[in-house]
Amino acid sequence: MRPTLLAFALALLAWLLVAGKELQQRRPEWHWYLTGYPRTALRVVFTWSKVAHLNGLTVSRKPTRRVLGDLTVKGDPLRPRTPRISFPRSTPNGLELLVRLRAGQTPTPFLAAADALAHAWRMHAVRIISPERGAVLITATASDPLEHPGRPAAPEPAALLSAVVGALETGRAWVMDFRRVPHWLIVGATQSGKSTLIARLITQLAPQPVALIGIDCKGGMELSLVAQRLSALATCRTEAVIVLGALVTDMKDRMRLCRAAGARSIWDLTEKERPVPVVVIVDELAELYLTNGSKEQRAEAEQCSTYLLRLAQLGAALGVHLVVAGQRVGSDLGPGVTALRAQLSGRICHRVNDPGTAEMALGDLNKDAVAVAQSIGEAEQGVAVTVGDMGAWMRSRSRLTTSAEVQEAAAQFADLTPNVPCLASAVEGGAGA
Repeated sequence: MRPTLLAFALALLAWLLVAGKELQQRRPEWHWYLTGYPRTALRVVFTWSKVAHLNGLTVSRKPTRRVLGDLTVKGDPLRPRTPRISFPRSTPNGLELLVRLRAGQTPTPFLAAADALAHAWRMHAVRIISPERGAVLITATASDPLEHPGRPAAPEPAALLSAVVGALETGRAWVMDFRRVPHWLIVGATQSGKSTLIARLITQLAPQPVALIGIDCKGGMELSLVAQRLSALATCRTEAVIVLGALVTDMKDRMRLCRAAGARSIWDLTEKERPVPVVVIVDELAELYLTNGSKEQRAEAEQCSTYLLRLAQLGAALGVHLVVAGQRVGSDLGPGVTALRAQLSGRICHRVNDPGTAEMALGDLNKDAVAVAQSIGEAEQGVAVTVGDMGAWMRSRSRLTTSAEVQEAAAQFADLTPNVPCLASAVEGGAGA
């Protein structure tokens, strides 16, 4: 029996050595589960006490201060207590373990020790968060998944209004789920990855029974590539006023429908009664707000601001969702922008040219994320910091989607483009005027 087991072990080892590189290239998560995770998990378990002691993550069994007469004596603990950890749980590109803090401990020393833990466990990076009081979650990644956000190929999202747009730093798929986070704000400098992210989002939503509305006031240079799959496309501010106004009117009709059925949202209606969900994609918000000072242009900008704010405030329950992109989305564009930004709970910040943009996008949700966003370099196109439904920030990278790919997706699913009557009549009326 023993020779048989030994032969099997040797054969398995030989197979891993020969096929290891091929497996790592094609199925990196399998390679990690078979070779990296067992070795790293044991290393974490057996070195935890020593690593915790060397990095000040332990507490004393007795007070470190003593009073001898009138003299207070302070010294290092001789019998430290190491906080308890769970057995490391595997993830597609690393592992996670939960630390139960001892009385008097805080997460701060663990945050400072993140780099030391990564070196001790020979991991690419370690991230520390505190999911609950008295606990710290340590997430370690074996390699940088943002180098290849499209590998391994992510499965197509099964849920309606859900799109797999890239990879998170944990190795998991980066999913934009409009049912959980109804509205998104995307900021970033030129060539930072905004257009790539929007292109990937459209290719993922194109096969779904969703109405896509494009507002591209740069003459439609970006979104005209997917015009076949758009239920409406506004290429200037005048057209944007018409389209947004029609959506606000349609939203009122959805309210009446829900009220008549005794439903709090369109998702409480039957599938037959439910109106088609709408995703409005605004490329470069500033073009809707900047004016030359004329009365007519100011009126148009104010109208756009009012319509967008109404859609953001009321649209989530009515199946109307916003994706607003721009290089800078701040109060300098107008008083309505700040109110709109507050309604966009999903935030994505690519590389920015000034700290103020990162602060505007992420500062009101998480201060730590602002510094991380400012560290994104010019070579890291597509890399961003995202804040979603849980309020926790995460580094991410969108999957590269070329113009040819997004055009092909738009043509392939053009026959799925829903006909939204209010939009069709509004656009025809505007053209006639």
